[in-house]
Amino acid sequence: MAQTRVKARSPRREPVFGERFTVFAESLLTGVWITVACLGLVTYPAAFAAGARHLRRRTAHVGGGLREFVADFRTAVRAGWAVGLAGWVAAALVWVDVWAVRAGLPGGPLVGAVGVFALIAAAVALLRAAAVWTPGASWRPLLGAAARRTVLDPAGSFLIVGGLAVVALSALFVAPLAVPVLGVVAAAAVAVEERYRNR
Repeated sequence: MAQTRVKARSPRREPVFGERFTVFAESLLTGVWITVACLGLVTYPAAFAAGARHLRRRTAHVGGGLREFVADFRTAVRAGWAVGLAGWVAAALVWVDVWAVRAGLPGGPLVGAVGVFALIAAAVALLRAAAVWTPGASWRPLLGAAARRTVLDPAGSFLIVGGLAVVALSALFVAPLAVPVLGVVAAAAVAVEERYRNR
């Protein structure tokens, strides 16, 4: 009597292309959520932190959705609003530097260049901090560690700068495109941090 072989069925896995496309689509949706959460002006650090945590959950296949995003945002904004306010103050100082360059003040070009470079570095550090934020984490140590990673991992930092450039160009040519692209920037920050952690 012939023995019938029973093959153990392995759990169905999504094809690699399908999984990556799903992450990309989820990033675009997250960009919309981040944009809405940023409407409070000083809430953008908390918005990116909640968006990054949502994307980390999705890539780890542990669920997550709008309800979890809102809960994370509420937790992150309790101290994150102060970080957002400090960011606007820094942007205002850079604007003064740029004004000094246009006014032709002595040393203006150098001061302006340093100010713009510092603002970009601060934005990268903020995104890197938001990418690893968890409920209960304090923003100050997160930002300090992220600033060190920004310097120690220039390749990853340049990837995030590239994402910010895509947002700026999208807003310049077709403003609504900048909304979903914010989620792609959050995904890039998450990927950069994961890459740095696994090095």
